[in-house]
Amino acid sequence: MSLTIALSKGRILQDTMPLLRAAGIELSEQPEQTRKLILATNHPDIRIVIVRATDVPAYVNNGAADLGVAGKDVLLEYGADNIYEPVDLQIARCRLMVAGRIDESLPKGRLRIATKFEHITRRWYASRGEQVDIIKLYGSMELAPLMGLSDRIVDVVDTGKTLQENGLEPKELIEHISARMIVNRTSMRRFHASIQPLLEQVQAAVLSRRM
Repeated sequence: MSLTIALSKGRILQDTMPLLRAAGIELSEQPEQTRKLILATNHPDIRIVIVRATDVPAYVNNGAADLGVAGKDVLLEYGADNIYEPVDLQIARCRLMVAGRIDESLPKGRLRIATKFEHITRRWYASRGEQVDIIKLYGSMELAPLMGLSDRIVDVVDTGKTLQENGLEPKELIEHISARMIVNRTSMRRFHASIQPLLEQVQAAVLSRRM
């Protein structure tokens, strides 16, 4: 039996590793010092695979990884039917917001919304009985209203400083976001004796941080 944990480089990896250490899992080498995408740990039966943040649910959902860590925004956007979300790690916390120009009123007719969260945005406005035109962007969302490309944006907001510096402000909260530990449903059944203690130790580490 071996377990594969999918993580993405950057903030989530840095914040997740102390929690994994609390469960007795240490990387054999530092990710920033190697180009390897599959990293061994101090457990011969546990490995870490480094993937793009938006790909973590796909790896876990399809069984290429048994566990992973993904932001709630990614999980909401891409969805996955074959995963559990047993632990809210309380890291990478932010808000998914609708934002727009400061003190600007809404135009008549259908709104144009710039976002990379196409599915979340469509569901959000549909739940309010509104149809919108979605403009899919991958770069800086703040530029879209300033250049007349969109009326609003939907994006993750941390401190809100970037919005403010570009003459924008949060308008509506869609969801509070944090990173979640996710588990493939089949793996949970097959490797329950190994996965459940790991989840409990990680959960205990999360709770100890809050005390």
